[in-house]
Amino acid sequence: MKITVKEDLSLEDFYNIVFKESKVELDPKFLARVESSFDFLKEFSANKVIYGVNTGFGPMAQYKIDEKDTIQLQYNLIRSHSSGTSNPLTTKYVKAAMLARLNTLGLGKSGIHPSVVKLMRELLNQDVIPLIFEHGGVGASGDLVQLAHLALVLIGEGEVFYKGERRTTEEVFNELGLEPIKVKLREGLGLMNGTSVMTGIGIVNTIYAKRLLSWSIKCSSAINEIVEAYDDHLSVELNSSKKHVGQIEIARLMREHLADSTLVRNRDEHLYSGNNTETVFKEKVQEYYSLRCVPQILGPVYDTVQNVSKILIEEVNSANDNPIIDVEKKHVYHGGNFHGDYISLEMDKLKLVVAKLSMLAERQLNYLLNSKLNDKLTPFVNLGKLGLNFGMQGAQFTATSTTAENQMLSNPMYVHSIPNNNDNQDIVSMGTNSALITKKVIENTFEVLSIEIITIVQAIELLGFSGKVSTATKKLYDEIRSIVPPFKEDLIMYPFINEVKEFLINSED
Repeated sequence: MKITVKEDLSLEDFYNIVFKESKVELDPKFLARVESSFDFLKEFSANKVIYGVNTGFGPMAQYKIDEKDTIQLQYNLIRSHSSGTSNPLTTKYVKAAMLARLNTLGLGKSGIHPSVVKLMRELLNQDVIPLIFEHGGVGASGDLVQLAHLALVLIGEGEVFYKGERRTTEEVFNELGLEPIKVKLREGLGLMNGTSVMTGIGIVNTIYAKRLLSWSIKCSSAINEIVEAYDDHLSVELNSSKKHVGQIEIARLMREHLADSTLVRNRDEHLYSGNNTETVFKEKVQEYYSLRCVPQILGPVYDTVQNVSKILIEEVNSANDNPIIDVEKKHVYHGGNFHGDYISLEMDKLKLVVAKLSMLAERQLNYLLNSKLNDKLTPFVNLGKLGLNFGMQGAQFTATSTTAENQMLSNPMYVHSIPNNNDNQDIVSMGTNSALITKKVIENTFEVLSIEIITIVQAIELLGFSGKVSTATKKLYDEIRSIVPPFKEDLIMYPFINEVKEFLINSED
């Protein structure tokens, strides 16, 4: 499948290109805007002072650059700022960043040469992945350091990943017959000034967060079946008495999941029957909050993910560099569209709600593992011999410690500004850091959910409920059972946890 990039990219476009490896085509109007912007800036800047065309950068902008040095200026900027460290960003995150940058440049507000977007299209389509490191950006002039590594590849230098190998850009370009760009005007600054890396990471984070939410709904529904909970906490009547879209939607999705379950109970048939004569009830009148309040807990997660998606797509479809070239009004505007505060704040919101989702999963897991709480299952859902075997006891430590890490990581980056760049960047967004920490929180949460879902399947096994659960839970049960067999004897758990994690991450359902 091919996706034609015109002007407004959608979250679905990102998913198809980054996750499904659809090829990228550039609309003729897209290319025309880029060429028109370049032609105008070249003419307009001839006898004017334009930042980043004939001046130095940042606090060095007070220095006029001789015309004979303006091209070298761009190469100097790219090479000097290719200074990232730490782990390389993996393929999906780099492709999302490249796509975000490609789209921004295609708005015709950047004054770069058309050869830039054409080569970026080729890199995306041939899966040539620039080496971009995690550390380096403060999110003020956007992702200067990370985007410098992208620009470095476009000028034929640096390194790339191709077919799983880290190789020199020059070697791969020669192999594929690709020509590096030649700087014409401001291709260095035009590539580097912007929020595309933090936005690209953020979009992948959002896609994965939606996947986490879907799995959390499935797990929460299945646990309600395991404990044979009453169903009125999911009712239309109760949840529509609050006006929050997310709460109403989560309750609806859980009702849908449980539609044909034979295990969840109707309160009318039990506690409202008029036949209750006990003075102390053996069974719980209401479930613990981690079961009963799922719509109220996951509702804000749903609403936040939806809003984060909206803001990120707005950023992708915005001109987010400096200066901004306005061909229609024949003018160049200097400002701060590269500042990453929108992304930083949204990533902080996202990591906060994902951390809360992991806390819900950890509490639900603890409920299943603690026989004194659930009054239904063996300690640690142990299918073997109590005392001799341990069930899920060891795995709980991993879930608990990982959730604790999420709680610490969920503290905001948005307010952690540190001035730098000779105090030219005197207040910064730390948006790239926020996006990367959110990435870590999401990865951690897949681990917690993996342990929870293995425990759920073991609990269904222990109770003999596989023929009584809903169709949706049975599907979940069968999927996990194909990875983790029922076990009474103690197993080495980490291979199973990691395999289930990969399944959850890559599942499109």
